[in-house]
Amino acid sequence: MHWLDVQRIAESLVDIHPDIDPVAVAFPKLKALVAALPGFAEQPGHPCNERILEAIQQAWIDERD
Repeated sequence: MHWLDVQRIAESLVDIHPDIDPVAVAFPKLKALVAALPGFAEQPGHPCNERILEAIQQAWIDERD
């Protein structure tokens, strides 16, 4: 799993952090939460950026609802 696996990341965040409100998570914390997920590995050529974090946060919100 890497930064472009937005849906899988969102599903994992819902499972691992059901007590966290994704709306209240700042991007630096979101980046750290994702990097700590089991099976996550940053891929060369696919770094994280604000657009990816926004997509992950929205998918996490959608998945939680």
